[in-house]
Amino acid sequence: MKIALIGSNGQLGTDIMKYFEDRGEDIAGLTQDDIDVCYQDKCETVLANIKPDLIINTAAFHQVDLCEDEVEPSFAVNAGGVKNLCKICQEFDIPLMHFSTDFVFGADSERRIPYDEDDCPGPVSLYGISKLAGEYIIKYMLKKYYLIRACGLYGHAGSMVKGSNFVELMIKLAEEGKEIKVVNDQVLTPTSTKDLTEKLYELIYTGKYGLYHMTNTGECSWYDFALEIFKLAELSPDISPITSAELAAKAKRPAYSVLDNKNLRALGLKDLRPWKEALKDYIDSRP
Repeated sequence: MKIALIGSNGQLGTDIMKYFEDRGEDIAGLTQDDIDVCYQDKCETVLANIKPDLIINTAAFHQVDLCEDEVEPSFAVNAGGVKNLCKICQEFDIPLMHFSTDFVFGADSERRIPYDEDDCPGPVSLYGISKLAGEYIIKYMLKKYYLIRACGLYGHAGSMVKGSNFVELMIKLAEEGKEIKVVNDQVLTPTSTKDLTEKLYELIYTGKYGLYHMTNTGECSWYDFALEIFKLAELSPDISPITSAELAAKAKRPAYSVLDNKNLRALGLKDLRPWKEALKDYIDSRP
């Protein structure tokens, strides 16, 4: 199988590239310098030269607060860019694997039961709306797709935009002796890009297209996540919980956005391991 991976040097893309290469897959890595999903003609030229059997797209405008001000750029990537790739997939008659987010949920502020793939989305931010628009475009244009919703991703490559991830940020602040305040009223499932990548590989070889939630198992608040990071890293910083209102971020976040991997289990694929186990593995393997 020939695979074109868009965003191969990003946090998730880096892990996908390495894992697939290690298994002998013919995968062509494309960075933003190689391809910009906002320009269909240029994308088509690049991808036509590769002649892939599958396109994996990790490109996204995911600066959540910035999306509130930069609406057009966020939709250009998260919706328009997806449309461009869908058109190319139609022309080449190949499937697209694309990544969405738990942020397509959140409108039900009282929700405390994990969302499965059949639950109705309800985003509470322009970022979530733009990602949901991308989902609808894929469902409208393609029959052959793997649409993956992930949550709370962290990986050794860090985030291209942030230059880090939540785990590394917490450790950095702790080592610098900074006072740390973390929200305690947003519940999620931290998910390892390593674990996600391994499950992606399994999913591709089922050949079963559709929408899939794909996260580690369990749930916690961002504050509880931070406490577990410090416990595993053997750090004792000055940390205190705050509310989302106290944080006063520009974009609203879901109060509860835990995802249930129901569709993966329906294929006979095992759940990803508990988030605390994945985090321990990450901490133990830090350079």
